[in-house]
Amino acid sequence: MNRTPEKDPEDWTTGDEPMTGPQESYLHTLAQEAGEEVPDGLTKVEASRMIDRLQEETGRGR
Repeated sequence: MNRTPEKDPEDWTTGDEPMTGPQESYLHTLAQEAGEEVPDGLTKVEASRMIDRLQEETGRGR
């Protein structure tokens, strides 16, 4: 299988923009499962990091 390596969120040129709608939706799903709140005003990078952490905690994703 030929996968493209993921780009580190720190290297995203749009990382400081507000999180996307799909990120927000998925993040709220994960946070609910983990019993956490999603802070307001997350950037794309912050949302990506929180998604990664919550995926580890909930066993979802990867």
